[in-house]
Amino acid sequence: MTADLSQLTINTIRTLAMDAVQAANSGHPGTPMALAPVAYKLWIDYLRYDPDEPLWPNRDRYVLSCGHASMLLYSLIHLAGVRRLEDNSRPVNQPAVSLDDIKNFRQWHSTTPGHPEYGFTAGVETTTGPLGQGCSNSVGFAIAGKWLAARYNKPGFELFNYNVYAQCSDGDLMEGVAQEAASLAGHLRLSNLCWIYDDNQITIEGKTELAFSENVTARFRALGWHVIEVEDANDLAALGGAYDAFQTHENGPTLIVVRSIIGYGAPNKARTAAAHGEPLGAEEIKLAKRSYGWPEDQSFLVPAEARDHFGDALRRRGAAAREAWEQMFARYKRQHPELAAELETMLRHELPAGWADASAEFPADAKGMATRVSGGKALNAFAARIPWLVGGSADLAPSTKTLIDKAASFSSGDYGGRNLHFGIREHGMAAAVNGMTLCGLRGYGATFFVFSDYLRPSMRLAALMSVPSIFVFTHDSIGVGEDGPTHQPVEHLAAVRAIPGLVLIRPGDANEALYAWRAALAERKRPTALVLTRQNLPTLDRQRCGSAEGVLRGGYVLVDPPSGTPQVLLLASGSELSLACAAYDQLAAEGIAARVVSLPSFELFEDQGETYRNKVLPPGVAARVAIEAGIRQGWDRYLGPGGEFIGMESFGGSAPAQTVFEKFGITAGAVVAAAKRQLDRPPC
Repeated sequence: MTADLSQLTINTIRTLAMDAVQAANSGHPGTPMALAPVAYKLWIDYLRYDPDEPLWPNRDRYVLSCGHASMLLYSLIHLAGVRRLEDNSRPVNQPAVSLDDIKNFRQWHSTTPGHPEYGFTAGVETTTGPLGQGCSNSVGFAIAGKWLAARYNKPGFELFNYNVYAQCSDGDLMEGVAQEAASLAGHLRLSNLCWIYDDNQITIEGKTELAFSENVTARFRALGWHVIEVEDANDLAALGGAYDAFQTHENGPTLIVVRSIIGYGAPNKARTAAAHGEPLGAEEIKLAKRSYGWPEDQSFLVPAEARDHFGDALRRRGAAAREAWEQMFARYKRQHPELAAELETMLRHELPAGWADASAEFPADAKGMATRVSGGKALNAFAARIPWLVGGSADLAPSTKTLIDKAASFSSGDYGGRNLHFGIREHGMAAAVNGMTLCGLRGYGATFFVFSDYLRPSMRLAALMSVPSIFVFTHDSIGVGEDGPTHQPVEHLAAVRAIPGLVLIRPGDANEALYAWRAALAERKRPTALVLTRQNLPTLDRQRCGSAEGVLRGGYVLVDPPSGTPQVLLLASGSELSLACAAYDQLAAEGIAARVVSLPSFELFEDQGETYRNKVLPPGVAARVAIEAGIRQGWDRYLGPGGEFIGMESFGGSAPAQTVFEKFGITAGAVVAAAKRQLDRPPC
């Protein structure tokens, strides 16, 4: 490898970034220009990755957490010759990022969107852009790598030993989610994790000293990280030494601090533009290219020598490693057939045969149990059938009931444990769960529902990526009681339902909780939020009521009048379902025919055809009452223009749960009164 070829390739990366941003008149050229040598050295000499098989299970993961520098990643993918994936699963003989794609940077339907998007461009391991997210996902990747190794590696069969590299910026390290994730990674001593920090001392507003003066190296050392400093991002030998040091360090994660100059090689004026996320301008690009010894009047120039040099080196190393792994796995299948079959099922994103029949339904019980309790029982039943169902809570397992029985805790002393202890780090937890799920595990994280606000950005990104992460939320309403309004979610159901592509399920009794878990695990392309109660709920008599299997359809007829023709519809989710049932009995005693409809999931209900939805909610029945201990937002689609809502219009209060419900008028009596008002209402 000659220095000339190295510099030619580095400058190809730089100039592609400049030209693409200029053509789009949008984007961030400065960071790709500065970090080109850093990424080049990693990819050409260290990254174990086969461009022909971008989903090889034991590949190293490269995450561009500073997603605004997306042209860095797209240039690398292009030069490496990464193959396009069909349906995000099968490689085809087309480039993932062609030169035309780069020319169409940030344009409609190009594989080069403004920030990297998982499932859209092969070679992109996770969706990044919101700062700190990629760093935090990488912790989930590293956790998954350690867990997979602990479960599947056997003497003579090191199936999993991949490393995870995350390129991050000052902005990433300022974000709280990255701090949460870094703290967790240091505690778990994730030696397969390396963050490469671009210490360029620049953010959008100017020098970082405006708002950021901490000693990052001291902070990370205090968190248990191995810290290496590289004084010049252009020093390939020093970068190689840093990567070598990471690969030999076995006692925790590594932070490589690299000093760089944003917009390296560009005039000062152009560097200022680059720092603010703007194109350099045609004249400044010419001057930058002149400083690189590059043809000034050529755009999107990719010398064949650079492409061959970069792609061939990566492909030779990656293909050799992949082929050796495949040969090893063939032997593994003969010696460990059950584990191999299990692993193949997981990697196909499928679940074991018979998994859905894991748990018997709960018998009717007037006292009942909280859905957090029945949900925990369901979790354990399914976990017994699905070995790669792995997760934990943000320091709340005794309350969320999300411990897997008879399973060890995942720790630096036992990476095979299935119970993770995320600590009081809700946002970092959710981002790590996404990373775990991206690696094939069925990851879940749990906390109180009111803290869904703390992790919402990660939940949103799970939906954006179509990743089936599971978020378990308990203490779901004013039923929290004495803890008061700080812990009583009222607007959160509406807020979570507002996330496109996310399924929220709020079960109304023990059997609905069982089917809620079943629905969540059956999802392959959507995350699920399970919203569960703290307080006990009656376990409904399914001899009298419709089967809880209706949860799988999002909404179903729970109780119908003997005539089968209702005068009024009572719609409810979660803990208010039993109130609707009590109101049904009172109305029936007065000769009023009501239908109780359980609507635990708007999203699953909307998945059903219009015929089914109209069967459950007959359009001809205008008298409707919805009951939910949250705000009304979102219910009008089912209530129609004149329906009435029994719920919350304010924050809650501190008192025993029953008192709080009574004070806010969420009672069976209030439902009965509303139903009568609906029947007395003149027709529209």
